[in-house]
Amino acid sequence: MSSPKFEEFLSKVTSKVKSKEAHNRIKKELTHHLQELSQSYKKRGFSEEESDEKAIQEMGNPFIIGEKLNPLHKPKMDWILIALFVIFASISFLPLVGGIPGISSSITHIMGRQGIWYSLAALVIIGVLSFNYQKSKNWWMHFYAIGLFIHVYLYLFGYTVNGAKRWISLPGLTVDGTILSLFFFFLAWAGIFNKINEFRSWKKQGFLLVLFWMPILLYMIVPNFMVGVIYFFCLLGMFTVARVHKKLAINLFVSNLVAGIIFIIMIITTTSHQSYLLTRLSTFINPNADPNGAGYMYMVVRNVLAEAGWFGNGLNNDLKFQLLPESHTDFAFPFLVYSLGWTFGIGLCLVLLIFILRISKNAFKTKDLYGRLIVIGGAVLFAVPTTWNILMAFGIVPIMEVSLPFISYGGSAILFYAAVLGFILNVYRRKDIVEPTIADDIKIYSQKSE
Repeated sequence: MSSPKFEEFLSKVTSKVKSKEAHNRIKKELTHHLQELSQSYKKRGFSEEESDEKAIQEMGNPFIIGEKLNPLHKPKMDWILIALFVIFASISFLPLVGGIPGISSSITHIMGRQGIWYSLAALVIIGVLSFNYQKSKNWWMHFYAIGLFIHVYLYLFGYTVNGAKRWISLPGLTVDGTILSLFFFFLAWAGIFNKINEFRSWKKQGFLLVLFWMPILLYMIVPNFMVGVIYFFCLLGMFTVARVHKKLAINLFVSNLVAGIIFIIMIITTTSHQSYLLTRLSTFINPNADPNGAGYMYMVVRNVLAEAGWFGNGLNNDLKFQLLPESHTDFAFPFLVYSLGWTFGIGLCLVLLIFILRISKNAFKTKDLYGRLIVIGGAVLFAVPTTWNILMAFGIVPIMEVSLPFISYGGSAILFYAAVLGFILNVYRRKDIVEPTIADDIKIYSQKSE
């Protein structure tokens, strides 16, 4: 416990530091230095009171120290990510030029609706930035429960579109429930991985197994296979930086591998999924076998990219109405390449890559494990759909319903990615404020297993 003189000194220091969130960290660091100095004077024969006085004198003027610490502990904003967000938002209007097939609304109305979504997205980012993300690290059970509740609601009251009961109908608004649940499962697992080494017993590891596979099963039931894929890779990404003890990591890997094999066998052998999966797989391998049926979109996208040229065919074309009806959502990338050329397409890929790499790099700028997990998980949430969306245009991966983050039209996805970006920026903003929670050695698992 620090002396009253130390407390007075520390209060003077922190009075010059504007960020109140940084006060505790500064006090802990300076208290440690003061105690070390005081202890050294005690060893020289000084009394406790004299030692404390000399320690304070040696530290220097508290107000000057505070003024020097203030800029070092000032909340920061990653303006590069903000700028890239604005760029993507601007690009998202391009596929809307000329209207949307199947929607009779005017271009002005469609553009206005997209503008509203991005206005809401900006508010979501600001809202997420306004609170300390660390306060949510122990809410993982609540986040997970909300994710499950969303799926229960979808099962009972969900709105079905194209055979998938995944939509929540609200007054004047329809929300993709699977995207919404993915956000809460993402936050839940960031909290779980933050304390993963506390799950030492076999019972707790079994509980983790259930927690992991339950959402995947729910996404298969809806069905929304792509969200299940994104969820899987998001957790895999967080697992790699979670500093899981070696023994626990091996146990989790083996148990999940066995569960995964069983799960895949069940999916393949289930009659309702078997024919669907076989059709999708055979079409992906050889789209020419059914060019007017299941392989049609593969052939169309291939031809669209082949006719793009370096500078495109202009935005005012009939491609979306004749061949590519989903040019504003799943096929926004091939439409943009066809319209604006490979020069634009390559540039867009590079900007998307910079965006994802920037997020990934930011993960290692914070010394808070929970924050690092959020940023890495967020990077994967952007990377997987981006990569899949672009690769499926080249026929490298199967065509699935997956939007291009911040570019494809769709309010649910825009708000989802805005919330994720908000958390990423929140972590970056507080990277110099939060107390370090990443230790070089994890000792908790070295204790005797229950």
